[in-house]
Amino acid sequence: MDKVDTAIKRLQTASEMSLATYGKPMMICISGGKDSGVLLDLALRAGIPIEVQHSHTTADAPETVRFIRQQLHGLECAGILAHIDYPVYKGRRTSLWQLMRDQMIPPTRGMRYCCRVLKETASRGRMIATGVRWDESPRRASSRGIYENHAANIKRKVVIHSDNAEDRRIFEQCNLRGGMICNPIVDWTDREIWDYTADRKLPVNPLYGCGFGRVGCIGCPMAGKNRWRAFARWPKYRLLYMSAFEDIVIRRRAAGKADNPMFRSGESLFAWWMEDRNIEGQISFDDEVEE
Repeated sequence: MDKVDTAIKRLQTASEMSLATYGKPMMICISGGKDSGVLLDLALRAGIPIEVQHSHTTADAPETVRFIRQQLHGLECAGILAHIDYPVYKGRRTSLWQLMRDQMIPPTRGMRYCCRVLKETASRGRMIATGVRWDESPRRASSRGIYENHAANIKRKVVIHSDNAEDRRIFEQCNLRGGMICNPIVDWTDREIWDYTADRKLPVNPLYGCGFGRVGCIGCPMAGKNRWRAFARWPKYRLLYMSAFEDIVIRRRAAGKADNPMFRSGESLFAWWMEDRNIEGQISFDDEVEE
């Protein structure tokens, strides 16, 4: 069985879990990237009932926002339930910029509170499918599986790395109130993703044609040095970050937390956040994040 057939079988199995456990169709989570494009096409080919969802992070590129809306419109015209979810924090609508002010901390590689609020909240309590792949990073290769559960506490996370039927039964019988996740293309490589996209003539986000290797949130720390290129293309997003960072500095001073050189100004905080090695006082905020 090739990877396409395997991925379709995984989706069909996850669909059965979803209907049996939650009484609802599986939710296909799309981001506007190449992986979720392949995921969506495979789900349609699997012949299973689905619901398609996109989490609006407020930091996506304008091109990505337009691409997502076109995708969802096409799905709605085909009679498939498709929707955009907007982020909510503590009962009110929020954005990345407001969330940073509330936390008084910018998101970092090791502290991605933004993902929990902006991407994961809407899909809790459901079986979802994502385009997560091991090939994307060593961390994902070691921590993500074919089937897994939502778990804020890593010690409570259940991860199934194989397609073994007995493993799946044990997983399904667990009390996973937070929801379950299927990553059907977790073992695909970049080349396999692009080959499938070309073979199926799938629409792709136009940013890939502009030389961008990833199309996630503008300024995401996971993008590394590519953030500078993104800010050059979308300078208003840099201004949004700078405004939030200035407010973070003010709020931390008021809370008595401005005891580090980086909090002299929004500029110094921005330089630290962009990993400027000339900035002294590289510290960790891990214990300050508010759930």
